[in-house]
Parts: sequence; structure tokens; C-alpha cells
Amino acid sequence: MAHRWKNDLTRNDATPPWAILNRRQILAGGAGAAALAATPLAAQEELVPNALDDIRSYCNFYEFGYDKADPARYAGSMVTTPWTITVDGLVDNPGDYALDDLIGGLTVEERIYRFRCVEAWSMVIPWNGIELADILNRVGVQPAARYVAFETVVQPEVMPGVQRRVLDFPYVEGLRLDEAMHPLTIMATGIWGEPLANQNGAPIRLVVPWKYGFKSIKSVVRISLVEEQPPATWNLTNPGEYGFYSNVNPTVNHPRWSQASERRIGGGLFAGRIDTLMFNGYPEVAGLYEGMDLREYF
Repeated sequence: MAHRWKNDLTRNDATPPWAILNRRQILAGGAGAAALAATPLAAQEELVPNALDDIRSYCNFYEFGYDKADPARYAGSMVTTPWTITVDGLVDNPGDYALDDLIGGLTVEERIYRFRCVEAWSMVIPWNGIELADILNRVGVQPAARYVAFETVVQPEVMPGVQRRVLDFPYVEGLRLDEAMHPLTIMATGIWGEPLANQNGAPIRLVVPWKYGFKSIKSVVRISLVEEQPPATWNLTNPGEYGFYSNVNPTVNHPRWSQASERRIGGGLFAGRIDTLMFNGYPEVAGLYEGMDLREYF
């Protein structure tokens, strides 16, 4: 069972060196919402979430185009209801699940996370979502499973980027099983308490806050438990620039730019460039990579 941290903090209580993970626990079918939890995280700045308009208007979703405004411009036509997720591979209960059947009754929480793009820009996003571990435990992970593979929906008729074929679609990603089961890893269904917009990965997407953003695959339609390391789209496209692990590491530059700092999108107190934190400011995941050469898992 995933460890859960409890307190009564709200967004307004953020004080360095603690960065809030304000977790509003909503029990499906229950009458009340219990305020939960902050995880202590090393931080250089107080986590001030971006405005919803920032998050919805500036993002990558290459199925809809390659300009930051393209996803908001074109994604409205994507069909997200009904939504089915195929769960297969090394699981006890494989099948094609309606979204509500897969996540219904599980705990939805608010997580205020840093989001760091490999392009060296960043945001702070208040996600609403479910720990991926809870979903995996529901379907039953078999002992031979070592990785979790994910696949994004493809709707070519409404996705102009798919028609251009700059990347191979469907977009695919993967995590090691221990990364997937870590309590910071969530499947997000909302932002700022509102359902995900299509351009942000509606109706459900992965969020792994210590990794570069392209690992947090959007609009997931397949989750597979597998024994071997699964393919990942950017790693396949250019393995010299995009590794499978892709943990945020300010000491390892992208071949074409520095990763030592980032440009914070949006206005406010912390606008402009700030130093990038190791593991994006989530040092509690460092134990997952003990004994690995940090230079090898960019």
C-alpha cells in the first residue's frame, strides 16, 4: 500500500524549504473531502502554480502540431467520450476497461508539482489524479513484470501532426516498475480541479514529476505490464538526445543546450530563469537509481 503523508496545509502555506504537495483526498462515493498531505521536498522557490490559461495555451502535443499553440488550436476535436483503456501483459485482470471502471472508487488527490520540459522551460501545475500504483494494484501485477508501457490514442482525422509523420505514432512511453509504483507517480485527470483539457492529455495522462515532460505521456489508451524495457518514442527517434530514463539532471546537458537552468512560463514572483534542481526537486526518488551512473540515464 502506498505511503500517504498527512497534514492540513493549503496552497497558501507554502514556505521554503518545504514545497507543498497539497493533497485534497476525495473518496469516491464518500460524503466529505479530507484535506491531506504535504511531502517534504527540497526547493529553491515556493511552488506558485501557473494559471490555467498558461497550462492550456502553452504545451506540446505533437499529434496536433509542433507550435506551442497548436494543441489548443486543434485538440478540441479529439473524441474523449467514451474512453477505453486496454490493460494487458503480465497482469491478473487484463481487459478493455471503460475509464470509470478502471479508476472508479480510487482516491483522487491534488498534487502541486514542478513540470520541467526537456526544452528548458517549466511550470508549476496543480494536478488532480490517482497514484498509478493504485491502478496497477487493482489490475494485479504479476511477479515477472519489470516495466510498464503506455500508448497514446491516435485519431488521424483530427490530428494534423499525425498526418505529417515527423514522429512514429502512436506515441509510446515506459517506466521501470519501481518508478511506476512510486507514490509521486500519478495518472492525472484534472488541473486546478477541472477536467483535463484535450491539449493537456484528456481524459487521463501520466505524470512523473522528476522526469522531463515528454515521459508524462498524454491521452493514454493502453497500459501494458512487460518483462523487457519497452520502446519510448523520443528515445527511438533520437537515442543520442533522449534517453529512456530522462530524469531531470542539471549537470547533464542536452547535446544542443544547457539543462542547468530553466525558463519559468507565466508571470508572478518567480518568472524568468531559475536554476534547475536535480530530479526536478524530488530527491526522494534518488534511491531508485542507486549505483547507476547519472550521466547514463539522461
